[in-house]
Amino acid sequence: MRFRLFAGLVLTVASGVLPAQEDEVTVQSTEVVPGLYMLDGADGQFAGGNMGLLVGPDGVVLIDDGLTTISASLLAAIADISGEPVDFLINTHVHADHTGSNAALHTHGATIIAHDNIRKRLLQLTGDEAVAAAALPQITFSDTTTFHLNGHTAHVFHVQNAHTDGDAVIHFTDLNVIHSGDVFFNKLFPFIDFNSGGSVQGYLAAQDKIIAIANDDTIIIPGHGALATKADLVLARNMLADSYARVKKLVNAGLSEDEIVARNPLADYDDGWSWVFISAESMTRSLAKSLMHQVTSD
Repeated sequence: MRFRLFAGLVLTVASGVLPAQEDEVTVQSTEVVPGLYMLDGADGQFAGGNMGLLVGPDGVVLIDDGLTTISASLLAAIADISGEPVDFLINTHVHADHTGSNAALHTHGATIIAHDNIRKRLLQLTGDEAVAAAALPQITFSDTTTFHLNGHTAHVFHVQNAHTDGDAVIHFTDLNVIHSGDVFFNKLFPFIDFNSGGSVQGYLAAQDKIIAIANDDTIIIPGHGALATKADLVLARNMLADSYARVKKLVNAGLSEDEIVARNPLADYDDGWSWVFISAESMTRSLAKSLMHQVTSD
């Protein structure tokens, strides 16, 4: 079995694929606050992006659902926590490591909610990448929507052209918890999917928007990485802004992509931010390509 993960860098939407693990991936849960959990792969296994789960007497809400390969384990983990199936599933963006179990969740009764552009992009997939009708969002929104369940308020809002063109952030206003989707990779170089409408400027603007509504006590569930704080997000935002500025200076000086990589402008970020999918070199190349495309377009 094969799955798409990150387009344009180590893995691409068009052709970059990685063999899925043959061993069953289990799902572990961390209670963030009473009734709200973060779900992810156990023992370092890659299950996809971090998921959020709100449980209570009014219903069960899941944010993202990992890869197709974890569907059975995910359903079992949710059953252990809630004793009930998922009523509502929110997709934060289109990538398969966050939407891969859509069909399984919908088959078990979940209504899928997402930004308009997520449904549009899923419908555009063809061939081996095509998704089943059950994986498509049944309810879409253009700007915001709000859930009032289990005594809590979850404000879902779109951030434009950030990680993709369909990103949603979920703010549990009374719980002071935010699920950022892939607008935030904690202590990891971020992936910005330029081929799906993402942009560095939009990514930074989205992070600024989250920072503005957070305080020092806010808990943030990032798209990837450990549970985070506002300070962690500020650190990631400043790293990206600085990295972008460093590469932009070299692009403006007329250097080629390979020449920029040879200068290794992100060397001092390598140890703290590189990970299995995105190294300092691939981050540099991504930023350089984006900047050069802007110059060409202008």
